[in-house]
Amino acid sequence: MNFVQDYLIDIVIVFTIIYLGISIAVYFFQDYILFRPEKLPKEFNFDYKNLVFDEYLVEIKPGVKISGLRFKCINPKGVVFYLKGNSKSIKGWGKFAIDFLRYDYEVIMIDYRGYGKSTGIRTQKEINEDLQLIYNKIKEKVDEKYIILYGRSMGSGFATKLASMNSPRMLILDAPYYSMSKTTSRYLPFLPMSWLLKFPIPTYKWIKYVKCPIHILHGTKDKLIPFSSSIKLATINSYLSCLHPIIGGGHNNLHNFESYHKTLSEIFKMDNLDFNKELSSISFTRKKR
Repeated sequence: MNFVQDYLIDIVIVFTIIYLGISIAVYFFQDYILFRPEKLPKEFNFDYKNLVFDEYLVEIKPGVKISGLRFKCINPKGVVFYLKGNSKSIKGWGKFAIDFLRYDYEVIMIDYRGYGKSTGIRTQKEINEDLQLIYNKIKEKVDEKYIILYGRSMGSGFATKLASMNSPRMLILDAPYYSMSKTTSRYLPFLPMSWLLKFPIPTYKWIKYVKCPIHILHGTKDKLIPFSSSIKLATINSYLSCLHPIIGGGHNNLHNFESYHKTLSEIFKMDNLDFNKELSSISFTRKKR
């Protein structure tokens, strides 16, 4: 009997050690799991065919600089502040500016800390503060009623937080998650992710304080962030929210669907604008890594 008890105790101890080891590893290495930055040398030159843009490097504080691009158009109606997803840098994301330039909206994109030419240590608090500072600089030149916040995947949470603290014209969320802790729990259901995550990014908490129109676009076949997360988000602030399902869309290919571009036309109140594949990102393909 004592042998069986000792054996069971040993098993419990081993599993406890393994469980704690995995938890500690997730806690300390989550930055490498959640963020997949592409770093660029200072001398790197951005190049986008047929797009006119300026490059900026904003100093937040000593040792922290945020790299950004402003894509320009003639007689702009406003500005789209585009917050990218978790991978690569604006080097690869800048091409999507064309989807908003066609509506005569300039586009501003930035790299989060540690991405591209941006420097500094990332925390959820400091990323939100960086974005607010950039937003304030945009407000110095453009009235808020002409500013549109667009958040893609991971950027959707940060865009929602920014919208909750300000008064932009509208908030557009592309493949948003209910919260980062909920999303990661799908892959590690046996771990207390709400306790372990340094970047819980609770979109569901922030969206209730947004006071502008909210448009949510999500692919119905998204395997990374399920479509159901957008359904839940849309019900939180239902009076201001409009959910736009992109039938058959996945997580990284919404721009390849005509329905996505037609939805943008409706959102930007340009229903009479003929869809032109040459003036959109529909032909862009995602390169395999």
